[in-house]
Amino acid sequence: MNQEALRNQEPLRSQDAPRFSPVIALLAVSAMWEGQLSAILKDLGITTRKFGLLGHIYAEPGISFSELARRSHITVQSAHTAVRTLVDEGLVEDATAHAGAASDLHVTPKGAHVLQAARDRLFELDGALAQRRPNVAASLDGIRAGIV
Repeated sequence: MNQEALRNQEPLRSQDAPRFSPVIALLAVSAMWEGQLSAILKDLGITTRKFGLLGHIYAEPGISFSELARRSHITVQSAHTAVRTLVDEGLVEDATAHAGAASDLHVTPKGAHVLQAARDRLFELDGALAQRRPNVAASLDGIRAGIV
């Protein structure tokens, strides 16, 4: 719909508005659990994004920045910035970090330790979700199976 058509459209009245939006519900639930995940990762010194990046680099040593960005749904520039932070924190090494060379990213022993601790905490959080909301956990597993 073009801008002119949107301006000429009558506003929705409250009785016309949908009562339930699956997208909004999913975003609300996601935000709640992401907040809990962030909280349990905080003392490890990582965010949910760093956790994901560490996981990708650990699973595929030597991964390119473009592939890392694609898998993480971020720009290549953001991937470079985030990886630089991981390198500065001693969690990741780039064996060929010089201009013009392809990167050779891999997780350091410290990074592997942090990643394992984060995975252990995630496992506990997953268990809490499954215990408190078994139907939600089962539905999400079904969605994942259909998407991934």
